[in-house]
Amino acid sequence: MSQQTASSTDRIVSILDRAIAADAPAVSSEERADLRRAIDENLYAGADRAEVYEGILQALTARIERNPEYKRIAARVFRQRYYHEVIGEDLTGDDLDRAYRETFVENLRRGVEVGLLDDRLLERFDLGALADYLVPGRDEHFEYLAMETLYQRYFLRTNDGEHLELPQAFWMRVAMGLAIEEDDPDARAKEFYDVLSKLEFTPSTPTLFHSGTAHPQLSSCYLTTVPDDLEGIFEAYKHHAKLSKWSGGLGNDWTPLRAEGAMIESTGVESTGVVPFLRISNDVTAAINRSGKRRGAACGYLAAWHLDFPAFLDLKRNTGDERRRTPDMNTAAWIPDLFMERVQAGESWTLFSPDEVPDLHEATGSDFAETYREYEQAAENGKIENFERVEADELWRQLLTRLFETGHPWVTFKDPCNIGSPQDHEGTVRSSNLCTEITLNTSEDEHAVCNLGSVNFSTHVRDGDSAEGSSAETERASAPARLDRDHLESTVETAMRMLDNVVDLCFYPTEEAEDSNMRHRPVGLGTMGFHEALMEIGVPMASEAAVEKANRWQEFVAYHAIRTSAELAGERGPYPSFEGSKWDRGILPQDTVDLLEAERGQEIPTDREETLDWDGVRETIAEHGMRNSNTMAIAPTATVSTINGTTASIEPQYSNLYVKSNMSGDFTIVNDHLVADLRDRDLWDAEMLDRIKYHDGSIQEIGEIPDDLQELYRGAFEIDPRHQLRLTAHRQTWIDQSVSHNVFFPSTDGTLLDDIYTTAWELGLKTTYYLRTLGASQIEKSTLDLSEYGKTQHRGDSGSVDGTESDERTTATSDGDTDLASVEDPTCDACQ
Repeated sequence: MSQQTASSTDRIVSILDRAIAADAPAVSSEERADLRRAIDENLYAGADRAEVYEGILQALTARIERNPEYKRIAARVFRQRYYHEVIGEDLTGDDLDRAYRETFVENLRRGVEVGLLDDRLLERFDLGALADYLVPGRDEHFEYLAMETLYQRYFLRTNDGEHLELPQAFWMRVAMGLAIEEDDPDARAKEFYDVLSKLEFTPSTPTLFHSGTAHPQLSSCYLTTVPDDLEGIFEAYKHHAKLSKWSGGLGNDWTPLRAEGAMIESTGVESTGVVPFLRISNDVTAAINRSGKRRGAACGYLAAWHLDFPAFLDLKRNTGDERRRTPDMNTAAWIPDLFMERVQAGESWTLFSPDEVPDLHEATGSDFAETYREYEQAAENGKIENFERVEADELWRQLLTRLFETGHPWVTFKDPCNIGSPQDHEGTVRSSNLCTEITLNTSEDEHAVCNLGSVNFSTHVRDGDSAEGSSAETERASAPARLDRDHLESTVETAMRMLDNVVDLCFYPTEEAEDSNMRHRPVGLGTMGFHEALMEIGVPMASEAAVEKANRWQEFVAYHAIRTSAELAGERGPYPSFEGSKWDRGILPQDTVDLLEAERGQEIPTDREETLDWDGVRETIAEHGMRNSNTMAIAPTATVSTINGTTASIEPQYSNLYVKSNMSGDFTIVNDHLVADLRDRDLWDAEMLDRIKYHDGSIQEIGEIPDDLQELYRGAFEIDPRHQLRLTAHRQTWIDQSVSHNVFFPSTDGTLLDDIYTTAWELGLKTTYYLRTLGASQIEKSTLDLSEYGKTQHRGDSGSVDGTESDERTTATSDGDTDLASVEDPTCDACQ
């Protein structure tokens, strides 16, 4: 054991005593002694302040898997260090409280002085009143991973790296930036601050980065259409770079470009097709460092009838000509219903070059089918030069094979996106965005923009009777909690106002983006913490009760989001392109599911029963219009859910114990709810931990754990992916945009993969996102109810899971004893 100086030993004792005090019952005296020994062993005599803090944090984070309280203790240690960095003194109690508030005001002025912040923050607000309104105690909401992520990427800092924001100052700066043009900016800033700092609603990353700054690029997503001419293509690259520079994630519609071999009239030579231009787009994406904080990110979309579509499917492969590959950008297939119908019927499919079928990209539904058949007949009659006939089911199998091998292209469905679009009077939805939850119109003249944020279901769960829920809950011995609908209503109302403000406050990198956003004013209110909320109320995600929750909770969010937008229209006026929209015609999102069903001539098996006063919402829209062309979209939330310390988006928890990797490092994640339940039943000890680690965080094969807990705490690969699709299909009913839905596929059977994506289409889903699969070399074991999936994970040693540079992989835990499954956050968090 190394010898510590008296000062460093005293410092260790002081830091730990302050951090552990609040969790004294959860940390035994033996654990404290073991922790002290580990810290002593890692430090040398004379270690300075920074080294002492680092040694303590390493010891604490290495023990998170043993006791989840350590992640909160580590967060307190981290904050002690960070408070000293920003304030310049090591303070406690009233002295810390006073300095916290003073530093908030001082650093706002400093931020304006050095050109980082909008000078209106000093002019429009009573800084003293807002300083008094801060609640430093809410810093306790942040776990260690959240603090590390905020420190590394979100807290405002000067160009030379000096941090200017304590955690509550961060939330207040974001709130002030979003309230800066309100009639009563102080009152609105306080309202916004409360929902932000209580982790009830969180805007997407660009808004958190830039709210209140001198360049407030607050929007999350941009969608563009690339025209079929050389000047327009390179202008699109310019726009691509400018949009990426300010943190936007891009979805690019490449379908208009003529196919390889098509004639270029001006030069009399054949086109090289879409692929070489996509490679340039890939390199533009890789060259951009968005806001200095993350790499550029884009997704290219191509229609399934495009003659270059088979080559497009190969863009993410690791073999072949690298000049025809796009390793740094994503791809997505834009699939019409007619293609899926022909796959099911075993019929042929014709690929065309867009220059010879100019109106095909704009047509949707039955109009598309009729136009497509006319072009097929024209090709048959020799009136179309460039086309190819293939078997539809063979092309579909090729797509699914590439999807399984590389994770791309993502599967998105054109007709549900368009039939469900409120803005059908403005043209066609030509693609989705980077994360597949945005479905907005684009053209050469309009860059669609969306502004995102997510309500956290888990912070709206309250102790009490669960009569609000389904019969499955009341069957439990004691239903511990329920969703507080009054609280959620208030949060949704405030969130919609904040998102609408983003449209007016945003710095737009291109004129096309500004013109589009001001005409349509779309926003995307999403949700996160769905699975955690289910765990808190005792509903297994793999149950029918969860389907009911997904449906009714989303109906509730939709009801208040749409109503609030209509009320904002009464206050501020409707969006300029409202006239002629589905809203104007009295058609709400749930009505469009019936339209899709009628268009297809087959059932969409979801429950669309209205359980709220939707007639009142329709009346409010008829009276005032809508403030926003689009109101809801469920984004992935990988990073903002980390800040919130909850489960991402609508996804199931990845596992009960795993390592999460992001730009801030590798972090052990343990399911607090499971540990608490095991403790209540005297089942949590070192041996149980080892067994859960051995099973990669799964508890399905640990016989000592009761059946009810095994059901409640299934991981992502232990819930049938078709059931997860049903959850999304029911929530999709109420959403005017789409849902970023990851597919967790615990098999290698291509027939089952076909069934999953066919099911997604049959359920009326608009889009899907990543395909998450397990490494083929992992030891197998049964966990799914449906025996057809056969096997899932068990202490895998595969370095790749879905082929996308290891979205999930295995890695050593912090103490090096056992490998745990690991999941990496996506490289882009524009939507997240």
